[in-house]
Amino acid sequence: MKVTVSRKAHFNAAHRLHNPAWDAQTNENTFGKCNNPEYHGHNYELIVSVKGDIDPQTGYVLDMKWLKDLIKERVEERFDHKNLNTQTEEFKNLNPTAENIAVVIHQLLKPALRPEHELKITLYETPRNFVECAD
Repeated sequence: MKVTVSRKAHFNAAHRLHNPAWDAQTNENTFGKCNNPEYHGHNYELIVSVKGDIDPQTGYVLDMKWLKDLIKERVEERFDHKNLNTQTEEFKNLNPTAENIAVVIHQLLKPALRPEHELKITLYETPRNFVECAD
């Protein structure tokens, strides 16, 4: 039987949604306030869920302390209190939408997991707007 374990985390970051190939009016019409040239911020809430078999020796799907440390190292330290557009390599050429942020987080965490583990990222940009990215 597969079991899913989840860890909550958060980070605060600024961003601007913008497509440099479009003119100012198209960007404004598409992204609205999120296209502010001076950027805007969010208090992102992150849920990292790992699905797998329970190890009969430990009783764990995986060690939650290990998962906490992985999220801190690969996500929080990289994105917390940063301007995603200007201070992170991941978003220098990628529009930092919630969808793209969730995909990037998935790509940062997945290589550290065992191949048999399934990973799901749930990212809340606001309490009412969230995205999910899963294997």
